[in-house]
Amino acid sequence: MKILLPPSETKREGGHDAPLELASLSLPSLNVHRSAVLDALVDLAADEDASRRVLKLSERQRGEISHNRRLRTAPTMPAVDRYTGVLFDALDAPSLSATSRRWLGEHVWIHSAPLGPVGALDEVPTYRLAAGTSLPGLPALRRHWAEPTSAAIADASPSFILDLRSEAYVALGPVPDAVPSAYVRVVTEHGRALNHFNKKSKGLLVRALAEDRPRVASLRSLRRWADDRGLVLRDAEQPGVVEFVVSE
Repeated sequence: MKILLPPSETKREGGHDAPLELASLSLPSLNVHRSAVLDALVDLAADEDASRRVLKLSERQRGEISHNRRLRTAPTMPAVDRYTGVLFDALDAPSLSATSRRWLGEHVWIHSAPLGPVGALDEVPTYRLAAGTSLPGLPALRRHWAEPTSAAIADASPSFILDLRSEAYVALGPVPDAVPSAYVRVVTEHGRALNHFNKKSKGLLVRALAEDRPRVASLRSLRRWADDRGLVLRDAEQPGVVEFVVSE
């Protein structure tokens, strides 16, 4: 099984001295596309006014442009530690055991806008780029990423994908029809979608999986694990979608 997570706009600063190495990232067939986005971001960062306009940054966020300027030389840290925010705070990867963290590295991809999906333990720098951005000199990110990312996922041939991404990141790399998958929506018992608890619930779900490290090769085996854990995963009306039922 592979789990696809969205990134977070907020990120932890710092990291190890070693800079980004594309050759070390998961899904290496994406490296040409990764390099193109990195180059476009670094070039854009040379013009702060243009960066603010393209990246939709406020004056208070101007300092984030320096992250993009140093993308190829900045310190790195594992992606699952780099991201903060509601989902990643609930997952709380730094507090997991070494065995659970290795499980995350083997089973979780985090879908970043500049790098596409990367492994949870892949070392990445901090950056500023959202899924809906169009960078000078490149097509819109959706057109830049969608086809090669779907192809890379297909080439990896996972037995099953649990897709926890937001729709904006699904658009950057839809799971191919040939790969068994389930897209997760967080709802109440009565089927009402939950915005406030959506990200937190997804983070807690992934933490539970990392703690238990079940052998999951299909939606059926995922449901068996969820039942044993006292978690509710049920079919939605839309094909390919499952509902993660939580209390408000």
